[in-house]
Amino acid sequence: MSLFEGFRQICGEIPYIAKGAIVTLEYAILSMFFGFCGGTLLAIIRLQACKIFRAFGSLYLSIFRGTPLLLQLSVIYFALPQVMGRPIPAFLAGIIAFSLNSSAYVSEIIRAGIQSVDVGQIEIAKVLGCSKTQIMRDIVLAQGIRKVLPSLANEMIDLLKESAIISIIGESDLMRRANIVASEHYLYLEPLLVAGACYYCMIIILSCFAKYMERKLSCSK
Repeated sequence: MSLFEGFRQICGEIPYIAKGAIVTLEYAILSMFFGFCGGTLLAIIRLQACKIFRAFGSLYLSIFRGTPLLLQLSVIYFALPQVMGRPIPAFLAGIIAFSLNSSAYVSEIIRAGIQSVDVGQIEIAKVLGCSKTQIMRDIVLAQGIRKVLPSLANEMIDLLKESAIISIIGESDLMRRANIVASEHYLYLEPLLVAGACYYCMIIILSCFAKYMERKLSCSK
């Protein structure tokens, strides 16, 4: 069967597959938001003088960067309910797993950004009577995040691609819908090409938006 004939057979299913992009984006955006919040907090904790805080941060990073995301998702969705005695909704399990995993990577990005800020600016702010909260919010984080924006955009893109594994817990994302159509029509290449095209378009749009924001922030210096 030709590729054209295959696409003709699944033509009516293309909108169904494409709607999975909404689920994929929900996972990526929510996970990046919570991952950014958790990663920023974790980066600040790791920069504290307290050895207990630093040890906790290092342990967290070693666990979530040292094990596969698929394993983390499986533990939260399949194993954790066994301990708790009640099931966890698939959507919630996915958000928790992706957010915890993303926090580990974002924390290293944010920490690098914080450490890149000129110490002299911090000392001047202290002399001017600024509080630690003001210094961290208005000087350190404001400049640090601007410097690591490309890395944060890359993390968002990675999350978008890695979200494909949520299909294993039954979520109707792009991959899940593509596989359903493939099994119904006994055609695999065409549905996967449609899903791949959707992923590609989302990543291109996200990359262009990240470049626009990077230029915008560079002009506002």
